Amino acid sequence: MTSTDTQMRLLIIEDDRESADYLVKAFREVGYVADLASDGEEGLALADTGDYDVLVIDRMLPKRDGLSLIGTLRDKGNRTPALILSALGQVDDRIKGLRAGGDDYLPKPYSFAELRAAGAHVGSGSIVATGANADVLELAELLTRFCAGEACGKTIPCRIGTRRIEEIATRINAGTPRPTDADLLVDLSADIVASALCDHERLTTLPMTSVMRYFRPELDAKLQSGAEQTAGRQRVAVAGGERRTEAPTP
Repeated sequence: MTSTDTQMRLLIIEDDRESADYLVKAFREVGYVADLASDGEEGLALADTGDYDVLVIDRMLPKRDGLSLIGTLRDKGNRTPALILSALGQVDDRIKGLRAGGDDYLPKPYSFAELRAAGAHVGSGSIVATGANADVLELAELLTRFCAGEACGKTIPCRIGTRRIEEIATRINAGTPRPTDADLLVDLSADIVASALCDHERLTTLPMTSVMRYFRPELDAKLQSGAEQTAGRQRVAVAGGERRTEAPTP
């Protein structure tokens, strides 16, 4: 199958034949190039070898379920945006999908307008150009602070969670991270995206989650440096306490 450079290429991984035919037909009618896989193993093989802009993945698949498929792709370094479709639509289900590496989660039943909008969102992006010596984590902190400041705060994750992400970024850049900060970033981001009322909430998580996904060595270096500085301060404090304890009494 050939496509022009302007066409978005989708891989639809769906085992229900009626749903699969509907998705392929609908996406092709609006100008997308859409390939189809009917089980998890076939989907994994095509996603590994194909040059796709977006993966549309049913969660409950034969041979390999959708979350396992996405996790395997992420472990291999495949970062193609993934939209998860599922009849499991509770917040906890959405959080599990996002933690597995999905970029968005659409509960069934859905309209094609919702699906197309979600696919366009997942398949879109922006590029920030910086100098070669720019600190990507400091840039992520700046972008997070801006997005948190612009958030309307209509939901608790939006109102509080975005500020917590900003605080984590500030701690990391200041050299005072906490041991749980990396895991907390993942959990907060998943909660915000799962409960978001608008795209701004979802996008607020992107600066730091992009750092975790694409600049993990830089993040780990700052986390390690901060941990070593904290341990050094603790040793000095302990040593100082021992000196005070051993000092002669008048």
